[in-house]
Amino acid sequence: MGSPKDTTPDAVPPSPTGTHPPTIVLKLGTSSICSETTFNPRLATLSLLVETVVSLRDAGHKVVIVSSGAVGTGLRRLGIGKRPKHLAVSQAVAAVGQGRLMAMYDQLFGHFGVPIAQVLLTRDCLSERSQYLNARNTFRELLSLNVIPIVNENDTVSSSELRFGDNDTLSAITAGMVHAEYLFLLTDVECLYTDNPRTNPDARPVRLVTDIAELRRSVRVDAPGSMLGTGGMVTKLIAADLASAAGCRTIITLGSSPHLIPQILNEIRANPPTTTSTTSEDGTVTHTTTHHHEPTTGTHFLPRPNHALLDDRKWWILHSLAVAGTLYIDAGAVQALTRRQRSSLFAVGVVSVAGDFNAQQCVRIVTIVKSSTSPTDAEGGEEEVEIAKGLVNYSSTEIARIKGRKSSEIEGLLGYADSDCLVHRDNIVIVERDVDVGRIVLRGVGGPEGKVEGDGAV
Repeated sequence: MGSPKDTTPDAVPPSPTGTHPPTIVLKLGTSSICSETTFNPRLATLSLLVETVVSLRDAGHKVVIVSSGAVGTGLRRLGIGKRPKHLAVSQAVAAVGQGRLMAMYDQLFGHFGVPIAQVLLTRDCLSERSQYLNARNTFRELLSLNVIPIVNENDTVSSSELRFGDNDTLSAITAGMVHAEYLFLLTDVECLYTDNPRTNPDARPVRLVTDIAELRRSVRVDAPGSMLGTGGMVTKLIAADLASAAGCRTIITLGSSPHLIPQILNEIRANPPTTTSTTSEDGTVTHTTTHHHEPTTGTHFLPRPNHALLDDRKWWILHSLAVAGTLYIDAGAVQALTRRQRSSLFAVGVVSVAGDFNAQQCVRIVTIVKSSTSPTDAEGGEEEVEIAKGLVNYSSTEIARIKGRKSSEIEGLLGYADSDCLVHRDNIVIVERDVDVGRIVLRGVGGPEGKVEGDGAV
């Protein structure tokens, strides 16, 4: 017989001189926490996870756990054989299971004398900037006290409209809130594959991802999640995209082997990216290329370059807020937002409004273009292009009355003017700059030139 497999966590990599140890978010799916058939807890996996987290903590790392498993744990406690289909029943089961889940974590971490904290979040908790900042400050204080926050969605009170949808998304938002350097999505596969390895033996592992949009075009990721879980590989790509925008490296790896996390960190530390430059005859650098080491474990999604990262407020607008409505803008407004730096959105550039929302809610800013999918079709079709997201200064009812009008007319139309713009530039996040203005269908009162007033935007 061979020797038993060593599952002791590797030595945690030391922090580079003069820098703090990275902050790490670990997301554990339901299938890693309990059996999909008996709902019994996977104590061996959880014990390894706890031992690994304690090692990381002792090395100075700040660690946050985003844990699924409340429903599965509740099903076992109540003796129910399968996941309920109705929301109210699922919420009741989660309420039973959440307490049991936290008791299990508390007992396991208690063996090492490590305190934990329960953090339950819902999307509407983060929709108000003050509540978002309060949650972020709470995380900061817990981590400064060397407490391990254990995060889950507050299933008991979340409505279907306000749910994060899965804990992959919640873990990415948490990583952004705590400014984590690493997000580990611990799942039931060792890495992302070009196809479902359970049904296609020719599926190949994907080890390094620098462009998620390109990956979506070349890899099939439509496999569903487990019987108990709500997410599949698609939700993990969404989470990786969110975390990447916050400057966080995301790693998909096997949930049953959490002891490999220090090994992964060691490999990253030992293989920093390198750059090569192309120079002209006069010695001028004409092109610089960054080369990244291909990892041996898991799938790694690299963070965006520093110039593409969003500040905390704009990241919050883009990823933490539920969208309440849509503003449709003309060609001039599109040019102002995408071609000019830091332009606000004015009423004159808005053609129509959809949805029912109040001031300071998040909306999509959209235009309509001629479809390019049928170039031989003379008639052609039309498609929406989302230009940006932002916080509006007026309600949908108010915008419906002032759309297409100049800022100087707002007070006469409404009887007041809270702002001269509909969305201030500080509250706009551009998501698409590469728009062919000539294909835009919407033309407002500014005419084909679409002149937009204010801030030098034309």
